[in-house]
Amino acid sequence: MPEPAGTVKPRDSKRRGREGMAAGQRTARRGLFARLIRWIGRLVLGLLIVLALGLLLYRFIPAPSTLMIARWLSLQPVERQWVPLDQISSALIRSVIAAEDQRFCAHSGVDWIELNTVLDDEDGPSRGASTLTMQTAKNLFLWHGRSYIRKALEIPLALAIDLAWPKQRIIEVYLNIAEWGDGLFGAEAAAQRYFKKSAAGLTGPEASRLAAALPNPSARDPGRPSRSLQAGAVRVQRRLGQLGALGNCAVPEGEEDMD
Repeated sequence: MPEPAGTVKPRDSKRRGREGMAAGQRTARRGLFARLIRWIGRLVLGLLIVLALGLLLYRFIPAPSTLMIARWLSLQPVERQWVPLDQISSALIRSVIAAEDQRFCAHSGVDWIELNTVLDDEDGPSRGASTLTMQTAKNLFLWHGRSYIRKALEIPLALAIDLAWPKQRIIEVYLNIAEWGDGLFGAEAAAQRYFKKSAAGLTGPEASRLAAALPNPSARDPGRPSRSLQAGAVRVQRRLGQLGALGNCAVPEGEEDMD
């Protein structure tokens, strides 16, 4: 007996029900994905705003490093006395440039020449290619420890810092947040602890020892240098001779090397 027109078979009803559920699930997934994308976009925008504000504020105020903040939060001692660049020996400014980033005055935050040299090393990278600007970015905004993610983030941050700050401000911030021992930050605190004098009074040999200690400050004592640290200081002094006037962009007016 034929079924009346418009009658829905049970099989059709079940199939349509399943199709409706599947369509609803797809719509829900699309909605969830769209919300996730919006949330990520807002997070990225928020981070960019925080970064922009940080760059603006740190352009003018004494800046703390993330390591200093972490020590404060964990109630560990922090020894640091901020001093302006004109109260730091030009010998230390130039020694740090010679030791860490000889093309500091020539590049725009990232030394692409050195980076390409390191990446092209057939035996794998045997040294880092971090500029002083990249190290400043890491110390101000990122975490410590070996991480390819952190290294990748250093590059755009360094480019932004170099765009927003003059070279003298970059080196001023770096020298006031660099770690020179456990809980010891900045050139003034380091000079006081190791040489019982202000950062302005550092001599050439003292400055070269401080610069040579930077790659591993927790294991090197510039006040009582080991043979390896003394050898490192000699290398810094040799590089100073090669640096010549290339470091003048970071030195206060009147203290430039005219060679």
